[in-house]
Amino acid sequence: MMKNEVLKNWIEQYSEPLLKKAFYLLSDKEEAQDIVQDVFIVAFSSYDSFGGKSQPLTWLMAILKRKVADFYRKKYRSEPNIRLDHFFDETGSWKNNDVLNDWNAAGKESELLDDQDFNKTLEECMEELPSRWKILLKMYYIEEKKAPEVSQEFNVSTTNLWKILQRSRMQLRECLEFNWFSRL
Repeated sequence: MMKNEVLKNWIEQYSEPLLKKAFYLLSDKEEAQDIVQDVFIVAFSSYDSFGGKSQPLTWLMAILKRKVADFYRKKYRSEPNIRLDHFFDETGSWKNNDVLNDWNAAGKESELLDDQDFNKTLEECMEELPSRWKILLKMYYIEEKKAPEVSQEFNVSTTNLWKILQRSRMQLRECLEFNWFSRL
């Protein structure tokens, strides 16, 4: 089969799973579509290196992950600095101890994760995170990748990864306090 025929079949077969994964990682439909288009462009230009040692979808997903990592690296470099002054005072102490409230009184963790409204609120809070933080949070907590793997994939030091994850958790906690737990 000719290279053009194979790639045409791949586009028909694998566009949907690639788009789903890209949308999951980017949370933006247009960006996901652009990235998937780039994946097929790379696949076309480097088709000879494929060799058939893996399944085509596996190879295309690997290209997708590199493209998403490149996207976030570029975006991260241009994103403004995030300030967390609203959490701490001049001495480094918590400004608002409500952030430290005990959530156990609101219900068990497993019950919260089964609650559709809570999950919607959590997703909305995650969308408010800076894009760089959001992808690292998803890779580490949702996809359960190890810190060294996430650090390497996104070219960030492990120390910086921990700081980003901590800041993400703090911002998520504040958002959930305001949008979910304060309503209970």
